[in-house]
Amino acid sequence: MRLKIVSFCVGLVLMACNQKERADLLVYNAQIYTADENSSVVSAFAVKDGVFIAVGDEQTLRKSYYFDAEQNFNQQTVLPGLIDAHAHFYGLGLFLSDVDLVGTQSQQEVINRLTAVYPPNTKTALIRGRGWDQNDWVSGVFPNKSILDSLYPDTPVVLERIDGHAYWVNQVVLDLAGINAETKAEGGFIVLESGAPSGILIDGPMAIVDAVLPQKSAEDQETAILMAQTEVLSYGITALSDAGLDRKVIELMDQMHQRNALHIRVDAMIANTQENLDYYLPKGVYQTPKLRVGSVKVYGDGALGSRGAALKRPYADYPGHFGAMVTPVDAIEKLAHRLAKTDFQMNTHAIGDSANAVVLRTYHQVLSDKPGRRWRIEHAQIIDGADIPSFTPDIIPSVQPTHATSDMYWAEQRLGAARMEGAYAYAKLLKQSGILALGTDFPVEQVNPFLTFYSSTTRRDVSGYPEGGFLPEEALSRAETLWGMTRWAAYAMFREDEIGSIEVGKRADFCLLDRDIMEVRPQDIPQTKVLATYIDGQKVY
Repeated sequence: MRLKIVSFCVGLVLMACNQKERADLLVYNAQIYTADENSSVVSAFAVKDGVFIAVGDEQTLRKSYYFDAEQNFNQQTVLPGLIDAHAHFYGLGLFLSDVDLVGTQSQQEVINRLTAVYPPNTKTALIRGRGWDQNDWVSGVFPNKSILDSLYPDTPVVLERIDGHAYWVNQVVLDLAGINAETKAEGGFIVLESGAPSGILIDGPMAIVDAVLPQKSAEDQETAILMAQTEVLSYGITALSDAGLDRKVIELMDQMHQRNALHIRVDAMIANTQENLDYYLPKGVYQTPKLRVGSVKVYGDGALGSRGAALKRPYADYPGHFGAMVTPVDAIEKLAHRLAKTDFQMNTHAIGDSANAVVLRTYHQVLSDKPGRRWRIEHAQIIDGADIPSFTPDIIPSVQPTHATSDMYWAEQRLGAARMEGAYAYAKLLKQSGILALGTDFPVEQVNPFLTFYSSTTRRDVSGYPEGGFLPEEALSRAETLWGMTRWAAYAMFREDEIGSIEVGKRADFCLLDRDIMEVRPQDIPQTKVLATYIDGQKVY
């Protein structure tokens, strides 16, 4: 009899086990911010075949599944994989191979860094650097080519400004590009001194230089992409929008995804060239689990720091100067009508209030009978108060909070007090549109998304300045900021059904942090470290 009872009990246990499903991974004993529509916080989830199949608590999940692997995260914080809504991923890879000029406090410090890598009279095909910002120098004025000419009289030197909207070059480069005082500078301007080019090229003329510079080999491009991936994954970023890529780079990324060399998900905005448009638009949106090609990056105007942003009234610190449209208004309108006939998004860089007004007006004209297109304004930085109501849930502001805290030291000097009401107006934009996609614009700003989180919520720099915050009424809550870096960013790239939150059916992208950024003191947020990054349930960092 006893043998029968034991056999019966064993049978029940086996039946219970047979009713359970197999899963690849259980994560438990964690503080998990799901970023779902209820902003739920849970302690466990299960992953199978790269997808979240259950989200909740450990005991409930163990009743339904048995697991090939388990991870006890010891109450540490888990977030959905972070999404950078506006970055230059490939550009970061190139930047990492250039001379780093970020943070230089004077022209002399730029030269010191440059000569440490390339001693004077170095003979090489090209010297490149990036990251200088004359606004950080005591002089506050643009440099000129004379010092570069004396150090490198025979070698091309191209030093890119931090925002990517100006070059500082030597005479060798000007001669190679055929640039002189009479050169037409459409979509920008050539700074002249004593009637001759000073060596500073703003926006449009940079393309003339790019056309004559040595091109990267496919091997160099792949190396750059892998360098960028290593950096980005270390910050918990699992997906991003790369703002402006040519076909060859996009195809290389696709190949790298297919052979599993590239893990990060890329929303590739194609650069607005005739060749790219003629190739991609007839083919329609291209999408794989890791790559989406479904938008066009358009430059409306330049940048505020180099006075290239297009303003309705002259710059307060440069009388008579309005900045410039990089892409003429009629060309923006023509492209908008062309894209409206396709499924492609139009994602337009607009910094100044004039550029934003042009783009908003164009979008409304073209999209009046085409709902659901999710066209984006990248940066949406300086906006006339009268234009803010033109944002809608279908016209998405894609902003970068660290731009506000980088520019706050000199923005009012550029704009004047009256225009500051619509400057870096993230809370107003969110209230108006209901969606706010957050990014960094790296390598213009640092890759670190926790600086984005800190800037968005405190409107201060890492030293705590200013005490009350820069335009503090425009700060976002921590919950809003998390959504902007996950859920809303995914929506802005048409991936909201796949990524952006920890929910059943979505890809198992998540990151493990060393602190709870939703609860720690604000001043502790910038020091946050990522302990691990997962894509499709696989640890990639």
